[in-house]
Amino acid sequence: MHKLLHRSLGPLLSNSTSKLYSSYRRPGSQPEKKPSWQNIDFSFKKGFDVLKTQLSMLKKETKDYLVGPGGHPLDQYLLEQTRVLWEFRSQEDLNKWVISSDVEIGGKSEVYLKLGRNNQAALLYGTLNTEVPRDGETKYSGYCSMRAKLPMGSFARKKYYDWSNFNSLYLRVRGDGRPWMVNIYTDPYFSHQKDDLYNYFMFTRGGPYWEEIKIPFSKFFLSSRGRVQDNQHPIWLDKICTLGFTIGDKVDGPFQLEIDFIGLLNDRAHTEEFAYEMYEKNPRV
Repeated sequence: MHKLLHRSLGPLLSNSTSKLYSSYRRPGSQPEKKPSWQNIDFSFKKGFDVLKTQLSMLKKETKDYLVGPGGHPLDQYLLEQTRVLWEFRSQEDLNKWVISSDVEIGGKSEVYLKLGRNNQAALLYGTLNTEVPRDGETKYSGYCSMRAKLPMGSFARKKYYDWSNFNSLYLRVRGDGRPWMVNIYTDPYFSHQKDDLYNYFMFTRGGPYWEEIKIPFSKFFLSSRGRVQDNQHPIWLDKICTLGFTIGDKVDGPFQLEIDFIGLLNDRAHTEEFAYEMYEKNPRV
């Protein structure tokens, strides 16, 4: 009975967290013996309130669906040239993101996220430490990341971002001269992977001035655990899960990245479909 309740109400009743951890368990550590359903507050009143909220969300989703793509009329959607996805002006904006580091695998890097000066940007900062944990298994360490939370629909349904009407990512940042990896996670149509991960190396110039960066989606390459894959193909822009930033340049020391906003751009002058060469796995002779 408890397992049934956990499967049906667990995603709705559990509290959200601003930390992102993987399922990795350090060698030698004991697995958690406490059943996951014991961490849920089985309250009838709380369950009723959650149900009311979810039904309200479902009503809004249905209404938006009937209006048009993304809740916008079709003519407005087709003519849309720009769209701001995330901007950082309050703590509520920061709560839409999670941060993580190699601490989850026993590393020593530190990462923090807060509002910048005058609450006009997000400030991602910390210290990178490439010291490898002495567990006998981990070979590499030294990374920190920031990742947008997965969009969720009513009744904990997984939702996707549809960016198919745009061809470029557009952001305003101020870095410290260190390179960052911009990550786009998609839910692939035909793949055995849980997520397809696309990357682009963003080189910040440092200094006191802001820079506006346009990244065509054709420049992102498919990778897995940092290695470029042979089966390259363009991003499925209608099934975007989330976006993130990672630093892991193997240089110990402090880092910081300020982000004003992250948006989309439909650049009519950009006609390139994919920047990398694609190969046929079984070419016909």
